[in-house]
Amino acid sequence: MNKKNQDFLKALTETPSPTGSEEAVAGLVRARLKGSADTITTDVLGSVHAVLQGRGNGPSVMVAAHLDEIGLMVIHISDKGFLSVAAIGGVDAAILPGLRVDVHTAQGVLRGVVGRKPVHLIEPDERKTVTALDKLVIDVGMPAEAVHKQVRVGDPITFGVGFEDFGTGKALARAFDDKVGLWVAIRVLEELKKAGCAQGDYMCVATVQEEIGVRGAQAATYAISPDVGLAIDVTHATDYPGIEQSTHGKVVCGEGPVIGRGPNINPIVFDRLVAAAEKEGIPYQIEAEPRVTPTDARAIQVTKDGRACGLISIPLRYMHTPTEVIDLGDAEAAVRLITRFVLDLDEKACFIPGMG
Repeated sequence: MNKKNQDFLKALTETPSPTGSEEAVAGLVRARLKGSADTITTDVLGSVHAVLQGRGNGPSVMVAAHLDEIGLMVIHISDKGFLSVAAIGGVDAAILPGLRVDVHTAQGVLRGVVGRKPVHLIEPDERKTVTALDKLVIDVGMPAEAVHKQVRVGDPITFGVGFEDFGTGKALARAFDDKVGLWVAIRVLEELKKAGCAQGDYMCVATVQEEIGVRGAQAATYAISPDVGLAIDVTHATDYPGIEQSTHGKVVCGEGPVIGRGPNINPIVFDRLVAAAEKEGIPYQIEAEPRVTPTDARAIQVTKDGRACGLISIPLRYMHTPTEVIDLGDAEAAVRLITRFVLDLDEKACFIPGMG
């Protein structure tokens, strides 16, 4: 991955966007695509729609990736200035004690730490259990009066960590779920522009509020009504100790993007994604999705009278923690795969199962 593109991925992950407060990352998307997309709009929920017009009559393709990240929200400020919080999205309370966090207030960002009694003061039986989120507090290191002046109930909080190169060809950061998917969707638009555009319109949609129920994707798909909708997200890598592959499947960081297969996925879209990967010599993996997926794909598929839907995922270790890990090569391969898929669509493409 070249420096310009890696710096953009770093900026996406380090720019806070807890669900409901995605404006800053939306601004990065608009700025990046200003010179590439033909039109860029933002809907009332906050999702960004960037359109690259096609040069023919091929099917329109929407690629959706979500802007938002998990986090916390202030629900109470004690008389002594300590913050009680609730989760935004799927936060594991076990990872929080001792973590540095950023509290996003109207007056600026405050550094906080998640406090818990030290091990010396915890009873032996209590040491065996996870401290519940409602028993943890955030300390911002300020007098109570100053805290009450600056912090308000409802202020969002994000993990206070950044992007780092990691090991060989990998990187770690918070919020690769789904900033890496967003990076892929943007890069596909740029590659299609360089290739002279596809036969049909390409819509890069940065969706909001995926972490609390794919709300942005539902509204965006309804408004755009694409012929084909792809969700690009992350999926659980199962290549490290403690995960049973016979239960969760084999997904390996560094062995290529993952193509979802199951009832949430249009079978013709699946076949075309596999064909695109093989045509380009791109390594890929297949993941069984026997039920509705926990991604924007579940909203895309059933919007209006139904959309032809596909799912591409980037293998991710340690999902929903401050140290999510990806292989950068998987992200670059996903760009090539989706670009090839879109370029190969023409006016004859049919996505009706059994008839395409």
